Amino acid sequence: MFQRKQQLSKEQALQKLRHYCAYQERCHAEVKEKLYSFGLRKQMVEESIAQLIEEDYLNEERFAIQFAGGKFRMKQWGRVKIKHALKQKQVSTYCINRAMKELDAEDYEKTLHKLAEQKWGTIKGEGVNGFVKMSKTTDYLLQKGFEPELIRGAIERLKES
Repeated sequence: MFQRKQQLSKEQALQKLRHYCAYQERCHAEVKEKLYSFGLRKQMVEESIAQLIEEDYLNEERFAIQFAGGKFRMKQWGRVKIKHALKQKQVSTYCINRAMKELDAEDYEKTLHKLAEQKWGTIKGEGVNGFVKMSKTTDYLLQKGFEPELIRGAIERLKES
């Protein structure tokens, strides 16, 4: 038999959410979803979110900066892919732009060139010419979320070397 989840009081839900937010940075949408899963109504959800922001458990700008930095360092995502992921999480444009500014331009450039060189070096086989290598490397870097104009520059450098 299907058993309904017990509804939590606002205070119980807040206590759980403090732990949830303290463990890892969260975006507003994740917290809102969690509060609704506890059976809270819209008014209580809004009040709870306001309280978590006041207590500094919830900070969307801080979340965006950490999310962007983490995806760049750990998964080597480019700005395009990071922006898209943050939009999916309903993060404000202001916070997304702040997070993009926090990515170190020099590291970003180095990572792009390193990924381009690695991919370029792995493309081997019968009938592989410069065009095939260019095309496959470009597709790979686009999928990683790097900007087309930066990719073009990286490919030009590889062709010259």
